[in-house]
Amino acid sequence: MASTNPFPGRGFTSGLGGHRGGPGGAVQSGGAAAGPSNAGFNASAAGFGAGGATTHQQREAQRLERERAERAERERLESAGRGDLAELSDEHREEINEAFQLFDLDKDGHIDYHELKVAMKALGFDLPKNEILNVLRTHGVPATSLAKPTSSKTAAPPITFTGPTRLLLPLASFQAIMAHRILTRDPRDEILRAFDLFDAGAKGNITLDDLRRVARELGEGLQEEELIAMIEEFDLDGDGAIGREEFVGICLG
Repeated sequence: MASTNPFPGRGFTSGLGGHRGGPGGAVQSGGAAAGPSNAGFNASAAGFGAGGATTHQQREAQRLERERAERAERERLESAGRGDLAELSDEHREEINEAFQLFDLDKDGHIDYHELKVAMKALGFDLPKNEILNVLRTHGVPATSLAKPTSSKTAAPPITFTGPTRLLLPLASFQAIMAHRILTRDPRDEILRAFDLFDAGAKGNITLDDLRRVARELGEGLQEEELIAMIEEFDLDGDGAIGREEFVGICLG
């Protein structure tokens, strides 16, 4: 029995056959449909890349602006500090330079957190950690900025980075900071610091033995009678020694 085609003039084709090919078949049609989708994806990717580049540029611009502002503030403070430095006595200026040179252990012209802390303490300023860090944030320079390329013939000593930050304080900044602190310090603080140098053992008073020791260390050829007379003149409460407040009174006149 012959089969009957219900659709005369049209050959039977399956869906699979159409996808597999044939001139003008579904493959071409499908490929054309995929085009707008790929274009949209590429446009999105391009937009994302442009946005990422913009964000990076913004961050870089913010960083440069922040560094510029910090540099300007540092220069302003150092300029003010140079005026303070000029007002100091030669003795105080020498003390500041000696403290820096003594604690600049690697002799690179900069001091790190630990070196700064002990240098300031030697000058009579025993600051807590957060204040030391604030000094470095305000006046310090990044340690990486000191690493300069050298020729193959000359090898520079390596720069060591220590302390809780990677900021270093140059000599000029240290001089300006310490000059300002010394000039604005309460005179009583310096007097009490001098008292502590006399008061061996932190007894709370200066005895005749303390005066003998200090006179010997300073090379002063004072006679015993002169030392006794000093104690008697300033010993207001008659305990045979000069107390802290008595010493302050002597220095403040």
